[in-house]
Amino acid sequence: MERIAWVTDSTGTLDEELSLNEHVYVVPMVVIIDGKEYEDGVDLLPEELYRRMSEEKITATTSQPSVGRFQELYKVLEKRYDRIIAVHLSSELSGTVSASRQAAQMVTIPVDVFDTLLISFPMLLILKRLMRYIENGDSINEAFVKTRMYADNHETYVMIGSLDQLHRSGRLTNAQYILGSLLSFKPIISIENGVLHTKSKPRNLKKAEKQIFTDFHRSVEAGKVKECTILYGGVSEQAQKWKKRISEEFPHVLTHVSPLGSAIGVHTGEQTIGLSWFNED
Repeated sequence: MERIAWVTDSTGTLDEELSLNEHVYVVPMVVIIDGKEYEDGVDLLPEELYRRMSEEKITATTSQPSVGRFQELYKVLEKRYDRIIAVHLSSELSGTVSASRQAAQMVTIPVDVFDTLLISFPMLLILKRLMRYIENGDSINEAFVKTRMYADNHETYVMIGSLDQLHRSGRLTNAQYILGSLLSFKPIISIENGVLHTKSKPRNLKKAEKQIFTDFHRSVEAGKVKECTILYGGVSEQAQKWKKRISEEFPHVLTHVSPLGSAIGVHTGEQTIGLSWFNED
């Protein structure tokens, strides 16, 4: 069998299974604060980012890893492996896929890049799905086709707890920010075809949470959901409450709880929480 190295980016926080897998490598995203660059998850953790957001009112931006960063890693990996499979966040949200593909042209080892059209831990579930197909004997092409079908049947809804950081990072205009703040909107953001959309603008957190769970119940009761992921910024207690609720109502659904990395937290803020799942036939 081919020796395969699996590469992803830091928008997804590795769980224990992936952390213990010696063949999984993470290329960090870049967070820029006051002109200084930090590597997401290496020299900037979400807790520090949220503290500085709160206390210093910093304005942070993000950037994808450079082509050179990918090339450097791929040159190291080609000495140990026969192939690299890279799984990244949506190309509609970042240039990471493009940088990874450009670097692939600069090395001799075959590199296959999969654009998940997702972010965060759901992206890593796609990575696991690819691993499973290939371990079961599927070719790269077969695994990519099956995984694409699986990935396209996802639903991801993220509840933005505060509009402040979306405004600071340029994702919200002044008019939208002022109107949203005055009316106490708690927008729910969905990911559709790799792009962020405003699904709805409930007037408070209670209504926003109710809407997300209504959509989740619909899919679960249709018998299509085997696992889901709770995504959160700095509200770990709220995430655990959601997990308890899902476990009590739907004990057969495997529930993951995963923090959002610094590169995502820059745009969404500390109070963000969301729910993602895949609809399986």
